[in-house]
Amino acid sequence: MTDASVRGLPVDPKARREAYGPDRDQHLTFWAPSGPARGLTVLIHGGYWRSQFTAELMLPLVPEFTRRGWAVANLEYRRGDDGWSATRGDLSRGLSVARSEAFRLTPDARLVIVGHSVGGQLALLGGEPGDAVVALAPVTDLARGYEEGNGDGAVSNFFRVAPAQAPEVYASASPIEHLPLQPRALLVHGADDARVPVDHTRAYVAAARQAGADIELIEPASLEHRAAIAPDAPHWPDVHAWLDASARHS
Repeated sequence: MTDASVRGLPVDPKARREAYGPDRDQHLTFWAPSGPARGLTVLIHGGYWRSQFTAELMLPLVPEFTRRGWAVANLEYRRGDDGWSATRGDLSRGLSVARSEAFRLTPDARLVIVGHSVGGQLALLGGEPGDAVVALAPVTDLARGYEEGNGDGAVSNFFRVAPAQAPEVYASASPIEHLPLQPRALLVHGADDARVPVDHTRAYVAAARQAGADIELIEPASLEHRAAIAPDAPHWPDVHAWLDASARHS
């Protein structure tokens, strides 16, 4: 079903919005590529699960992806007071719809998942339906994030329980507990990121490689957390080159 008035937001006339559930935050917005489609890119926003941060964060990335021949799906999901089980369920449902959309493009279309911050967390957790994952300054270890108070206490605020009280919940939400990672992955994380420490990503990459994952890391010396999704940031040519190679990778 399509719905052009989800949450009352204006919709780009070039876009198509499709609900994957009854809640106003359960929807994907699709853009067609310029020219023949090489595949579908799913964008997943961050914001440390806080409800005021929406899929609009990822809109500046859409034009370059469509220009380069990718169809785009921008994923919105429940967060905030809805809790982790709602977010995790929406990830699964949303990516299932995206995978079906990719097959409609062409039977051999590639599906890539690009997430930022907790969107990177979700991209790494939900990457199995995809052929490649790009995680930008991802949240990878929830217990560590809780103990360190990352994001102004965001982990505590969202999960509302300590890791020792709900270890299974924290394990389900932590990409570092779900290795090996099946699709190829590229992580980008600034060494000076003050919102998500780069040490978390370094530990994740080391563990993923130990588990046999095909994973690469770009670590700019200077890349502020939000700047990772700025379309003119200097890492994007390398990201797109990697995705171009992934589109050809068998």
